[in-house]
Amino acid sequence: MLCEAVRRYAQQTRRIGDLFAGVLAHDLRSPLGAILNSAQLLLHDEGLSSTSLRAAANVQRGSMRMKEMIDDLLIFTRGRLGDVLPVSFASQDMKHTCSDAVDKVRASYPNAVIRLRLAGDLRGTWDGTRIGQLVVNLPVNGVRYGSGEVALESVGHDGQVTMVVSSEGNPIPERALPTLFDPMTRASLPNREGTAAGMGLGLYICRCITTAHHGTIGVESTEHGTSVTVRIPSSPSISD
Repeated sequence: MLCEAVRRYAQQTRRIGDLFAGVLAHDLRSPLGAILNSAQLLLHDEGLSSTSLRAAANVQRGSMRMKEMIDDLLIFTRGRLGDVLPVSFASQDMKHTCSDAVDKVRASYPNAVIRLRLAGDLRGTWDGTRIGQLVVNLPVNGVRYGSGEVALESVGHDGQVTMVVSSEGNPIPERALPTLFDPMTRASLPNREGTAAGMGLGLYICRCITTAHHGTIGVESTEHGTSVTVRIPSSPSISD
């Protein structure tokens, strides 16, 4: 009876913590949106000095990073509370999504070398916001934890889109592979400081988004590098 009481108390405490994190992340979006909008207005003010413009650009980049973390935290708490990740399907073009994602990663990591290869029919019906989040998270993960260049390949064929993100660097330890997509786990320390440290949710978020689109995600790691492969149907909204 004592063990059962402890177990129930631990579950209740964890749920309260998850609810608090979810409510906090949700409520933070409004003031953060105001900061982002204000920074955008400042960047279009021709009367600002060069120093003020640089400061406004820093505010915008920092706010965007905070928004990404809040979005990740919301998905994490939904998963912990047993909620299905909400998705809204609409016609999308993965070519544009991948190109935009690579531009965002390059802006955040100017020294990173990222190659993009697109082939086949990359049009489909997906949640554009979620897929955009997925396509950004994967190369960012490669930049943070790998070394050398990162490659993003997206190929559309036979009603399916396959995305492969490859990065050079040391192989992931075999013992870490089974839990690599679990939240708040890392195979190794990131090789960059500051915002690169993240919350350890990147690959977990990718798995949630992939699952919501009726797809699969997996990883392979050897001495030649690491690659993450995502496969999603072109029209998951009508898939079984």
